[in-house]
Amino acid sequence: MTKILSVGGSIIAPDKPDSTFLSEFVTMCKKWLDADKQNRLILVAGGGAPARVYQNGLKEVCEKTGDSFDANAADWIGIMATRLNAQLLKACFGSYCKNDVVYNPTLEDLKFDGQVLVASGWKPGFSTDTDAVYLGEKFDAKTIVNLSNIEKVYTDDPRKNPDAKPLDTISWADFRKMVGDEWTPGKNCPFDPIASKKASELGMKVICAGGKNIANIQAILEDKEYFGTTIG
Repeated sequence: MTKILSVGGSIIAPDKPDSTFLSEFVTMCKKWLDADKQNRLILVAGGGAPARVYQNGLKEVCEKTGDSFDANAADWIGIMATRLNAQLLKACFGSYCKNDVVYNPTLEDLKFDGQVLVASGWKPGFSTDTDAVYLGEKFDAKTIVNLSNIEKVYTDDPRKNPDAKPLDTISWADFRKMVGDEWTPGKNCPFDPIASKKASELGMKVICAGGKNIANIQAILEDKEYFGTTIG
């Protein structure tokens, strides 16, 4: 069984690597992998806060110099942040991860030799959510677990709208109305618009859940009752 965990960069390294979270997360994942040697995990690392800090730095420089803001350059900055986080995840899993970090999820000869495969950002135009969908398509994983600093998808941004309500489930059609169709570098949404379009076309399911709740992540891996929002 192959499952995909898209791990937000704000979970891996909110301002520096969260060694407490990482040690608990890796221990839990190894336990699940050891329970059945057929179990495999694909981990896709996000850029999170470090990506946005550097992207905002570029924006501030452009404002001061009068140069135009280059969205493509900003995306590349975010991608580099995901690659640093991905390399950290790969190192944490040691011998479980036998292949190099995946940069391009569409390669024909992509190898998955161990029980863990780690991927990062690929190219501008979307977030690592889209990379996760490509990998799900390639390795026949029908569910992507999107771990971030939000525990559920809301009807609106709860930080701006006190009447926003958490959702247990939502259809792809309704979710796509919420997130729109366009990607902008650093866009903060539960699952990016480009990934959402492709996942809905492939008939995939996405579970959005809090990344810090180790017991809940374990419940998701074990197909038990969990706290989160199911899309699709």
